[in-house]
Amino acid sequence: MFNKNIKLVIAALIIGYAIYQFTEGYIGNGVMYILLSTIFIFLYFKNELILLAFLRLRKQDFPGAKKWLDKIKNPEAALVKKQQGYLNYLNGIMVSQTNMNEAEKYFKKAISLGLSMDHDLAMAKLNLAGIAFSKRRKQEAQKLLSEAEKLDKRDMLAEQIKMMKQQMKKAAIPKQHYGQPTSARQHRRSRR
Repeated sequence: MFNKNIKLVIAALIIGYAIYQFTEGYIGNGVMYILLSTIFIFLYFKNELILLAFLRLRKQDFPGAKKWLDKIKNPEAALVKKQQGYLNYLNGIMVSQTNMNEAEKYFKKAISLGLSMDHDLAMAKLNLAGIAFSKRRKQEAQKLLSEAEKLDKRDMLAEQIKMMKQQMKKAAIPKQHYGQPTSARQHRRSRR
């Protein structure tokens, strides 16, 4: 795994060589080197290992995605801030199946580092709302759920948000006990 700055150095060297090719009259070579340098610039902003992990997750291959993410040994040196957010986001998705406490830490860190797409941020907040609700922190869950709903501008998570709201309403309804006498009835019966 390369340091993120090495990618920029390689791109600068390729651009320098492209300029040399232009001055020598090899316009086609120069254009080809400029295009080649854009690959390294793209990989600076979009890490190749995170992209491969996303592809594995789309196929529901959690062990394969975990394998790619584990190859990132030093996230601070290898990734820009938003990529670190996505690393934590992906780890949170994978861990949420088994350990909610650890998943909560990952999602909170992903939100604090930032995610570039609103629907990813909405998904992280929706997962946090589910975790908070399961830990009986209803106010926090409602706040996170409303934030997720605001971020979900394309209604990609509308169904999940609706289901979560229904579950919260069901939990808020007090359970009624039928057939048990109230204190007034008990008092009347004891007088007879």
